[in-house]
Amino acid sequence: MENVRFGFLGAGFVAGVHAEAFSEVRGAEISAVYSRRAERAQAFASAHGIPRAADDWRAVVEGRDVDVVLVMLPNYLHAEVVQAAAAAGKHVVVEKPFCLTLAEADAMIGACARAGVMLGYAEQLCFSPKYERLRALADGGAFGRLYHLRQAEKHSGPHADWFWDVRRSGGGALMDMGCHAFGWFRWVLGPSFRPTEVLCRCDSHMHGGRTQGEDHAVALVTFRDAAGRTVTAQAEDSWAKPGGMDDRAEVYGTGGVGYADLFQGGSSLVFSEGGYGYAMEKAGATRGWSFALAEEVHQQGYPHEMQHFVDSIRQGRPPAQTGEDGRAVLEMLLAAYASAGRGSAVSLPFRPGPEVHLPVELWRPVQ
Repeated sequence: MENVRFGFLGAGFVAGVHAEAFSEVRGAEISAVYSRRAERAQAFASAHGIPRAADDWRAVVEGRDVDVVLVMLPNYLHAEVVQAAAAAGKHVVVEKPFCLTLAEADAMIGACARAGVMLGYAEQLCFSPKYERLRALADGGAFGRLYHLRQAEKHSGPHADWFWDVRRSGGGALMDMGCHAFGWFRWVLGPSFRPTEVLCRCDSHMHGGRTQGEDHAVALVTFRDAAGRTVTAQAEDSWAKPGGMDDRAEVYGTGGVGYADLFQGGSSLVFSEGGYGYAMEKAGATRGWSFALAEEVHQQGYPHEMQHFVDSIRQGRPPAQTGEDGRAVLEMLLAAYASAGRGSAVSLPFRPGPEVHLPVELWRPVQ
């Protein structure tokens, strides 16, 4: 079979990460890239050896040189683009978070099902080697019966301007990074455990003048199985932490404990008086002490994730992370915002009213 040809929708930071990851992916190539700014699309294409650049996303979605559309656009565009890709007969991989509302999620899933195309949800933490090692150990009983999970992701704020605009992003740090935690919790615990309750607090500490979204959030999710056993899972997400990126996971059980740190465990401790440029994701500066991470994209699981989607298409099997997984994570995010707004726990399943168009509106009104 010839290479699976990907069309990139987006030419920003995460698109650069994925382009680097594709150097490790077998049986795939990037055939086209879209950015609303033609010069940016062309520069990205030239930098990564991509044959075609476009300033209209439809030109990529409908192109005969594209088999799979990788959606890396602002969250509010996901639903429209995914449905158009399905109508064009293209497989789709959607960057997190899945979309803004459950109605959008259902429309995306339905469109791809009717078209008979794959809909993959790009949660790379499920493929990160360190995180996946923890999951495999837990699944093999190394920690005994699990009772607590924790995942924390913290930095000083996102790269792209649209993240700060809740009408395009849907929310703040919780929407941006809590989806990682919720997705990973579900991945570790498997289908025998389902989330039953979310308790969350959202705050604005540093960026109130820039965004109506939260810049710090802590959520506690209760998972329960058919036998009544429970696991608590704690997500900590922040745009209010200076000094670069923290991304850590912890697994606690009756027979052991495991820790994974994506950014420090495989890095070199470096001191530089003048600074040395790029250090690691979200690093504010490289003067003084910093952690220089080798193979950052590999450590975060991006090549493994894309290889999985490519293999799924070539072998005609569903991926491990589907649209239904993205929808389930979105439902948990909505419940977390509702909990932060009410000041009390919210039960799952959760269905916000039709008047709610942005997840963050469940926390506080958007002006």
